[in-house]
Amino acid sequence: MEERMLNQRGSGILLHFTSLPSPFGIGDFGPWSYRFADFLAETKQTYWQCLPLNPTDIEYGNSPYHSMSAFGFNPLLVSPELLLQDGILTRADLEPAPVFPCNRVEFELVVPYKLRLLSLAWARFKKEGTNGEYRNFCSRHASWLDDFALFVALKKEFNGRPWNEWPAALRHRDAEALRRERERLSETVQEQKFFQYLFFRQWSSLKKYCAARGIRLIGDVPIYVVYDSADVWMHPDLFNLDHEKRPITVAGVPPDYFSKTGQLWGNPVYRWETLQSTGYEWWVNRIRHNLDLMDVVRVDHFRGFMAYWEVPATETIAVNGRWVEAPGMDFFTRLASVFPDLPIIAEDLGTITPDVWAAMEHFRFPGMKVLLFAFDESLPRNAYAPHNHTKNAVVYTGTHDNNTARAWFEKELGDQDRARLSRYLGREVNADTVHRELIRLALMSVADTAIVPMQDLLGLGEGARMNRPATEQSNWQWRLAPEQLTAPLAKELQELTELYGRAPR
Repeated sequence: MEERMLNQRGSGILLHFTSLPSPFGIGDFGPWSYRFADFLAETKQTYWQCLPLNPTDIEYGNSPYHSMSAFGFNPLLVSPELLLQDGILTRADLEPAPVFPCNRVEFELVVPYKLRLLSLAWARFKKEGTNGEYRNFCSRHASWLDDFALFVALKKEFNGRPWNEWPAALRHRDAEALRRERERLSETVQEQKFFQYLFFRQWSSLKKYCAARGIRLIGDVPIYVVYDSADVWMHPDLFNLDHEKRPITVAGVPPDYFSKTGQLWGNPVYRWETLQSTGYEWWVNRIRHNLDLMDVVRVDHFRGFMAYWEVPATETIAVNGRWVEAPGMDFFTRLASVFPDLPIIAEDLGTITPDVWAAMEHFRFPGMKVLLFAFDESLPRNAYAPHNHTKNAVVYTGTHDNNTARAWFEKELGDQDRARLSRYLGREVNADTVHRELIRLALMSVADTAIVPMQDLLGLGEGARMNRPATEQSNWQWRLAPEQLTAPLAKELQELTELYGRAPR
């Protein structure tokens, strides 16, 4: 069972699928995802952690945490190579192709190219006649898929305008207006369903391949959804909106490590009393949906289930907000009744209060111990320091929001902190060795699970950073180069994994 699995000693790598090598400008579920699964198995890893798999948008900086759907899948992850093997694409379809850089994702090049390929695949698939697998997929996922596909079709119809600027009948989801648009835009709606089907089909094959090699998949569930999303359009009553369906308050966090003015995320906050009255049905469905995809889910911003930082929608920064209590204990009690072995990792970074700790302890959710936060002046009592770790935890060298270990040492760590780190280890540390030292600390930790970002395994600098919170430029672009996955690297990781008792038994 997944809960017991998280309480077994193991380790893994954090690498999002977009960061895999691919000839098509962005990582996907093609051959390199299988090669990476083989690499994980060869090095005795237990976990492959990724970021959310929901659709991304250039408008939101291509962030997987700001999606138009909490249920939809990202079609950019569909592999053209696998579509070639299936006969849904031809070699001729792949041309003309842009010249893609191999070390980063250029979304401006990738998006139109891959969507063109997917449209060609749809035209061929439709011509040959839809199959039973496709129809079964559409039927099984109809509760979210029908309106998601219509939402995307309407967005295209209205040149990308947000749903609150659509005609009133569509804004307010008049049944007859929706029926007419669904019929009128039937071709686009069916095409979008097909894109989702391709994702699910390729993902299911990859998941089975990973499972056969003992690799468990850790996904990521953002707490909030984007205002201009299918979810808010479909369920406006679940969010704090006014009578015109505009946000009254939005989500964020107060000033913290990442920002002196806090982070203003801009997502509408939930009406928890409404969710509670439905038995948290929308959230139950969301968690079930994610557990169908993943073995374990990391819940982003876990403390927001106990209390959340809300900011008036008119504000431009997060400082002028307030904490509002949420029914977290009741919510997770409900989830635990539906999913008895609820496999959740709680993202417990930032401002944490006793009620958050109490909930995590009650439900036995492991929290996160990030080593990059461990070596300040509070080191002896710092919860992130290895000597203070507990078994029921997941230790990371860093996360997708942090700098790489090397860049952290070079650019963020003060002289006193560097000296403190060296004293802690009992030997001098430098930019060339810090990533190996932190990996050793993570793997030797008493924490049941250890996760290392791929960038840290490679000892890469700031250019490999995945995300810079509170910014929208140059994020989510880093990619692994094929030549970086070497035999010596695999041997070193395998030996360390076995040495510190994290290899599967």
